[in-house]
Amino acid sequence: MKFSEMPYQRPDTDEIIREIKDLTERLKNAQSYEEARAVFLENEEKSKVVDTTISLAYIRQSIDTRDEFYNEEKDFWDEFCPEIEEYVQEWNEAMLESPFRKDFEAEYGDLLFVKTEMEKKTFSPEIVEDMQKENELVSEYDDLIASAQIPFEGGVYTLSQLEPFEDDLDDDRRLAAWKAEGQWYKDNQPELDRIFDELVQLRDTMGKKLGYGGFTQLGYYRMDRNCYTKEDVEKFREAVQKYLVPVADSIMREQAKRIGKPYPLSYADASLRFRSGNPRPVGSPDDILAQGRKFYDELSPETSVFFRTMLEEELMDVLSTEGKQAGGYCSSLEQYGRPFIFANFNGTQGDVEVVTHEAGHAFAYWMNRDRIPEVYVDPSEEGCEVHSMSMEFFGWRNAEGFFGADARKFKYSHLAGALTFIPYGTMVDHFQHIIYEHPELTPKERHAEWKRLMGIYQPWLRLDGEIPFYGDGERWQSQIHIYEVPFYYIDYCLAQTVALEFWSMTQKDPAAAWERYMAYTRQGGSRTFTDLLKNAGLATPFDEECLKEVCETATKWLQDYDLTGIE
Repeated sequence: MKFSEMPYQRPDTDEIIREIKDLTERLKNAQSYEEARAVFLENEEKSKVVDTTISLAYIRQSIDTRDEFYNEEKDFWDEFCPEIEEYVQEWNEAMLESPFRKDFEAEYGDLLFVKTEMEKKTFSPEIVEDMQKENELVSEYDDLIASAQIPFEGGVYTLSQLEPFEDDLDDDRRLAAWKAEGQWYKDNQPELDRIFDELVQLRDTMGKKLGYGGFTQLGYYRMDRNCYTKEDVEKFREAVQKYLVPVADSIMREQAKRIGKPYPLSYADASLRFRSGNPRPVGSPDDILAQGRKFYDELSPETSVFFRTMLEEELMDVLSTEGKQAGGYCSSLEQYGRPFIFANFNGTQGDVEVVTHEAGHAFAYWMNRDRIPEVYVDPSEEGCEVHSMSMEFFGWRNAEGFFGADARKFKYSHLAGALTFIPYGTMVDHFQHIIYEHPELTPKERHAEWKRLMGIYQPWLRLDGEIPFYGDGERWQSQIHIYEVPFYYIDYCLAQTVALEFWSMTQKDPAAAWERYMAYTRQGGSRTFTDLLKNAGLATPFDEECLKEVCETATKWLQDYDLTGIE
């Protein structure tokens, strides 16, 4: 069935609640494991139907945030999902207290109950209205970002549509594009400050209501952090500052020399990796997707079937259009066993990275779509990001197809970008810990904290106020995750470290690297993040030596890489 043919109908909310309550009572009253298991599997199937209905509403609303019908449906689910959570938690409690728990663990493993116990820690009926308000504020932020109409050179552009101008070869044009975008954020900063301040206060209140003294612990539970702690993250941050920031700084110093600009760089100049221009994909969006099909056909039989299905069943919406939500994501339609990719192609290197990154998520879902229980389909978020960020590096084997003459530029740019990204992503995490540990900070003080951290993690960027918003050190407000999913961003950094392990393997033995990737991916979410790595023979990013080694290997590769003939 094609995505456009998938039916959507708002369900009877009373019936959903009745079904959950009925299943819960039947689970409690089960007289045998066989009876309890049958109820459990019935709940699995009914949950898939509800989850798919929710996904359809959210995906279609994000494709066109001006669609009144799906705007109303998204608002409906934003309000109803917190209400239904009370009954879901009653089901969870019945599972945790089931006399057949050991039987469930014997068949499905104990991680099912670890996850259930952690989910229980994120909810109380007391915070339902707070959760509804949180959803409302996040939607308000999303709609504000999606509504951006930025005047530039006689035209009007969305944020995604403006991006190609922001790495234009012409210095004046590139700077003007950054100033235009920065001015839009500056003009809307009062609203951005208000929304975020309300979110911080609301999340802090929820954490206190649940007995955590604030939001940080609740945020960790929400992110399903079940195999590492806040202290482990702090150790990783220290290793990033020790090993990676100097490497990233040297990359940016070389870039300044290459493009003939003073160090530290402005945001506008930091976006131009080569004086002759950044790597651009060859052809139209259809050409890029065709190259994606070629890449996945050649990569493995499994990826070939997967990507052809994505194309044939309209499971990707990638064009940047007016009213479309910013960014990109991969969602799932559990009832049909299908992933869905949302993106905003704009003619930049990022278009190809969507075909690899988001498709990495989608492929992992595809490989595990029939897992029972459903919570074992996907690992926690850092585990999921390993799928996507590593797939980006496997995409190098088709670099010439994607980028043509710019293939050499792309490989250098992609690896350099991975190394410079981790300090930025780690800074996002550090910033959020400060924010939620000090919810009393004013908007002005939050901006000051971000600017201070930039001096630690991104010393190569010049903050002289030349570019509104960006040059003032306020870029964090354009990072969607900070508003929507607090404490998510460190997951990218941990995963990027693992992805660099895979990249290193591909330089020596591509076939063996792919086998290791499949060994990791085939586990789905049946293990914790650290166990997934261990089972696939991968080092954990919490081991300082792991980050040290990938830095040394990548630095040597960049230093030895032949850029002859490329300005």
